[in-house]
Formats: sequence, structure tokens, C-alpha cells
Amino acid sequence: MINLETPKKFVPLVNQARQVAAEIFRPISRKYDRAEHAYPKELDMLGALLDGMNAAGGNGGGAGAAGVRRDAKADTGDANRNGTNLSTVLGVMELCWGDVGLLLTMPRQGLGNSAIASVANEEQLARFHGRWAAMAITEPGCGSDSAAIRTTATRDGDHYVLNGEKIFVTSGERAELVVVWATLDRTAGRAAIKSFVVEKGTPGFELMRLEHKLGIRASDTAQFALVNCRVPKENLLGDPKIDVEKGFGGVMQTFDNTRPLVAGMAVGVARACLDETRKQLERAGVKIDYARPAMVQHAAVAEFLRMEADYEAARLLTLEAAWMADNRKPNSLQASMAKAKAGRTCVDIALKCVELCGSVGYTENELLEKWARDAKILDIFEGTQQIQLLIVARRLLGKTSSELR
Repeated sequence: MINLETPKKFVPLVNQARQVAAEIFRPISRKYDRAEHAYPKELDMLGALLDGMNAAGGNGGGAGAAGVRRDAKADTGDANRNGTNLSTVLGVMELCWGDVGLLLTMPRQGLGNSAIASVANEEQLARFHGRWAAMAITEPGCGSDSAAIRTTATRDGDHYVLNGEKIFVTSGERAELVVVWATLDRTAGRAAIKSFVVEKGTPGFELMRLEHKLGIRASDTAQFALVNCRVPKENLLGDPKIDVEKGFGGVMQTFDNTRPLVAGMAVGVARACLDETRKQLERAGVKIDYARPAMVQHAAVAEFLRMEADYEAARLLTLEAAWMADNRKPNSLQASMAKAKAGRTCVDIALKCVELCGSVGYTENELLEKWARDAKILDIFEGTQQIQLLIVARRLLGKTSSELR
């Protein structure tokens, strides 16, 4: 059974992640929000520190957005296993309390690393170890419906030839590798969707532009064109066979691991907003009394207590999804529930905190207005709110994607 307290072995990791958030991320947060597309050089020093966090976790778990892998050899039975999924989510929560955009641009911590960790074989894990990988899924005509991918991969001897276009690639310019989702056969539907590791500098893989964004400005977001881009067949992640029975469960397993991470990001930003709002309420002489009913307290306190309850629900759902992955329990439903709840809760909390803090929340004197801008992407990427609710409905009702669209 899941224990709702932070495991003792992860306490050093959590403390170190909070220290990084407070002493490195927060001081430069506004600087790189304004200097969009400028690389935060201060993050280069975090490599050794991140290794220390991993060691403190005891399972090789990261404190950033690094990939997490299900241990196929572990058979926990009735035991409670706290592994890399939980440790990574706990670290992400703390770091995003500092700045979510800076977390997303930490070296070697890209979402593509999650894809590699989820489905790569042992040889690929060794070959791509320590390299920064972005993930390219979205296309101009394909947003939330990953099965509608039009980028093609055609086998040609010892290579696959990729053709297509990818947009909204997080860390696309800075990463060394990009995990590109493409279809082996457009007529085969979901089953033909595979992921390929493309190295930067590969002929035919061209960076088209960088996006200017509402939030997470410290993180670069790129658009790529693939024109007859030749990728070694050894760079295909997972099984190259098109298995209609299995569908594209192999590549979708990535989401079962990354959606709790994105939910953890949202939880961290929400906590930052609540902490700042509590401080501003206290400065205004508004006291929060947990021993009294909300209805007999200041209206701002009643709103604050409601938001804290939503925050706690999102946090617990996120921890549950990560814990289930560590214990080899199917967590697709819980991962989508956590992502849906945390993403929406983060946006609601951020906007309400700006409102409660008035001019302090709306100006650049504090970080609340920045967090409100950052929050929205956490409700969108890795599957929008609407897609997550659709997945949850399918799981609960036992419907397929063709039966419930």
C-alpha cells in the first residue's frame, strides 16, 4: 500500500532539489523569462549536483525531467517499492517550485530521455546514456491525437528515411538528440507509429525556427523539417514490427511515465503560488486559521483553503501514479487522472492567486504573474486536458478509441 509520506531515503534528494530551486532557479527566473532563447549558463554547474541527487535517491532516480524506466525484473509482490518514478516526481515538484522553464532546459533532462528510458533496449540505453534528448511528436496537422502522425519512416537497407515536419519540440535547439515519432505505414493506423532517435547534425534534419511563447520562456521550443533524413535502423526504439494487436502501446508507455512528471511540474508551480499568496495575505493582516471553518473566516482565506484542498488532491494523484509505475501496476488511468487534475488545478490556483494578491500579483515585482503564464502549458503539453478526460472516460467505461471519440 502506498505511504503518503516522503520515503526517508528520498528526503536528501527532496532537500537538495529545494535548495537548487531556492538558490539557483529563483534568483535567475525573471532574468531568463525576459531573455527568451538565451541559454541559462548557470545550469551547466548542475550536472555534478544532479548526480548527487540521483545517488541520494538510491535508485538512480533523477530530480529533473529525466526518463524513468519500469524494472521488468522486479517482482514486488505485496511489498511496497519506492523507486525512480517516485523519486523523480518528488524532485520535479521541488524544482518547479523554483522555475518550471529552467527545469525543462536542464542539460540531459529532456522529455526525449523519458522515451529512451521507457522503451530502449540495453544497447541503446548504453549508447545514448548521458546525452540530452528532446521529443518530437506534434505536427501542424496533428496535435493531441498522436495516432494521426503524418511523418513517415521508410526502410531503406540499414536505414530508415524520415520525411515530415515537427513543431513545439521542447529543448529542440539545445538537445543533442531528438526522439521523432513517425509512421511506418499510414494505412496501418496506430500500430505503425514508432519512435526514432535522430542525432543533431544528421543531413535532412533542419531546425526551422524557435517559438516565442506565453510562458516557460527559459525553455526553447523548436520547429523541425525532416527531408529524406536517413537514420540508422539501430536508432528505432522498441520493436520494428507492426503489431496490430498491440497497437502502439510501446511508444505510448512513454506517456505513462512522463504524464506523472508533468503533473509533478504542475504541483510544484501550484505550491509556489500558494506559498507566495500565503505570504502576501499575512502581510495584509489576513490570518489563516485551520482550526476554524472556512465559512466564518475572511473570504480570501476561504478561497485559499479551497485551493489548498485542490492542490493536495492533485499531489496525491500524482504520487499514486508514480508509485504504481514503481510497483509494476498498470497506471495509464492514474497517469491521465493525475495529469488532468494537476494541470487544471495549477492554472486555476495561479490565476486565483494573482487575483487575491491584486496589484502585487499582476506586476513584475513578484513572480506570481510569471507563474500564471507558465501554468497554462502544464494543462496542454503531454496531452491536453480534454484528451486526458477522454482517456479517463475510456478506461472507466471500458471503451476503445473508436467507440468513444
